[in-house]
Amino acid sequence: MSNNPQLRIPATYMRGGTSKGVFFRLTDLPPACQQPGPARDRLLQRVIGSPDPYGKQVDGMGGATSSTSKCVIVSRSTRAGHDVDYLYGQVAIEDDFVDWSGNCGNLTAAAAAFALYAGLLPPERVPQDGICTVRIWQANIGKTIMAHVPMHGGQVREAGDFVLDGVAFPAAEIVLEFLDPAPEEEGASSAVLPTGNAQDLLDVPGIGRFAASFVNAGIPTVFLNADDLGYTGTELQPAINGDAAALARLETIRAHAAVRMGLIDHVAEAARRQHTPKIAFVAPPAAYTASSGQQVAQEDVDVLVRALSMGRLHHAMMGTAAVAIATAAAIPGTLVCQAAGGAPRTHIRLGHPSGTLRAGAEVAQDAGGQWQARKAVMSRSARILMEGWVRVPAGSF
Repeated sequence: MSNNPQLRIPATYMRGGTSKGVFFRLTDLPPACQQPGPARDRLLQRVIGSPDPYGKQVDGMGGATSSTSKCVIVSRSTRAGHDVDYLYGQVAIEDDFVDWSGNCGNLTAAAAAFALYAGLLPPERVPQDGICTVRIWQANIGKTIMAHVPMHGGQVREAGDFVLDGVAFPAAEIVLEFLDPAPEEEGASSAVLPTGNAQDLLDVPGIGRFAASFVNAGIPTVFLNADDLGYTGTELQPAINGDAAALARLETIRAHAAVRMGLIDHVAEAARRQHTPKIAFVAPPAAYTASSGQQVAQEDVDVLVRALSMGRLHHAMMGTAAVAIATAAAIPGTLVCQAAGGAPRTHIRLGHPSGTLRAGAEVAQDAGGQWQARKAVMSRSARILMEGWVRVPAGSF
């Protein structure tokens, strides 16, 4: 019987938006894990408690949902005009891999706050009071994000009255600006509309043909019409996540969309690229009861959106998917724009399972008529839940 001691690694457990994860300074990781590769992946899996055939992550920090099975690595940036590099890993729950494709928009707010907590910004960049703008290089997608973090007495202000549906308690608002948000990660086109079209037909053998909008902003996303799938757009998690056949059908559609978007070459590769693309379905505004019991009136929203993450309907809305939704709403002819009434809009109120969310986007056409995303804006909040050290068995990476 082995008796490997446990290693203590400095770590911070944080909520960001409607997600939470374990945050590390790059320099605090064991030397073998300071570079991409199997050692880093195994360490983060062990921290989170994956792979877990029981799907519970009891022996780790994960919460057994896509929103709570996440790790973040932050370091000082050597890139001009940036303060920190932010790298995000989506840890699969049952399966044996870490997905490094795409960003987590929710945890972006926490990454900015963590950078300040960890002393990664030069003192002259940090005001005693007011707003500190943290210039983030999002390493997964190769993009710049500006996070405007409230400060008080030289410290991040966490308390506030900003309410984010999907989070039980109010907090201070952090405004995020995603600049030129079309991801440039491996396999992703930098074009906002990868096919060049606001709408396409997606042929999924054995399932059907669907009107689809492929959008690459914030995170690659395929949008479908809810009624084409037999849904209303008012569904909550049990209606989707309790239906294994529906989840399998949606995953097959997502896999074919990934090929169509150029993210993978074959549908079989989608099993190890679960984080991207996202699949979402949209519908015109309608009244519904959110998961908290809150009544959402038809006039409170411009469009209904339900999005899946890591094979399950998300309990609220992923921040990066909100960027894609806002961008699509600003482009005429997309399914999102049509569901929202047909007229392009610079801001949109979207209805999700936990309530509503407001996001905005600026788009423009280039000389060749192709759409470009200039910027997307949304608000999130963040706070430290626990700080100190996380322990992992020696020899586990």
